[in-house]
Amino acid sequence: MPTPPIHRAILLANLVCQVGIIVSGGLVRLTGSGLGCPSWPQCVPGSYVPVREQAEGFHKYIEFGNRTLTGLLGLVAILTVFAVWRWTPWRRLKIAAVTVLLGVVLQAVLGGITVLTELHPVTVATHFLVSAALVATAAYLWFARDEGPGEPTTLVPDLVRRIAWLTCAVGAVVLTLGTVVTGSGPHSGDAEAPARFGFDPRTISWLHADAVMLFIGLVVAVWLATRLSSAPPSVSSAWRVVLLVTLAQGLVGYVQYVTKLPAVLVLTHMFGAAALVVALTHGMVRLREIRTVTQD
Repeated sequence: MPTPPIHRAILLANLVCQVGIIVSGGLVRLTGSGLGCPSWPQCVPGSYVPVREQAEGFHKYIEFGNRTLTGLLGLVAILTVFAVWRWTPWRRLKIAAVTVLLGVVLQAVLGGITVLTELHPVTVATHFLVSAALVATAAYLWFARDEGPGEPTTLVPDLVRRIAWLTCAVGAVVLTLGTVVTGSGPHSGDAEAPARFGFDPRTISWLHADAVMLFIGLVVAVWLATRLSSAPPSVSSAWRVVLLVTLAQGLVGYVQYVTKLPAVLVLTHMFGAAALVVALTHGMVRLREIRTVTQD
């Protein structure tokens, strides 16, 4: 029989939390609250929580709230490992569940390094990219939750599968360039200590846009190929969603560029990046089939 509701609830919570921490981190950056807690692991020397005497004002509460969410992520990640071991104990899902848990620990360390380096753009970018990888892993656990222990059967021609993997690689480049664009723009994460890349924002933005155009072309190619192949309709439907999310992201990205990067659009773009990772993971999972789990 299918996995129980509690199992699905835990895996969905795991995915939602991983997406949520990206949005939360974006809020920290866009409000200039990255150094709201100027030390780590304590918020200020001698206290793990904000204190009234801090000079950081409301920024301390935003940064502390983001740190608190990391604890929630860790708890949900532990529950995810338990759920996978209990109800879907296949090796590939075990590896994914443990990866998320270890990734949360890594993110906590990276967060501390980011604070101690006063929001150096390299550490901030790495922080985001690790989160994107954890979103992909959590999304995989969600979409593959009812698969069995057998070997996957590819539902599309091998060439289509290879192009799909190339699309994922280009998507990773797009995300990476996006972090460089952000690290070259006005939203440094702290108004008093702006740490930026030394790139020209206009040049790096156009480079990012060029990569996006290539990515859109590859997504269209995979979507059309899945429609023309003998794959089930669910495969092309999944890639249609990837295309729609991609186009929406491109639109938001263009509008935020011409409107001088208003914070609300930048935050929307960050959420869209997480949504694109989820959609792309879904598309990749749907390219193959593994027999459904049956249990007595």
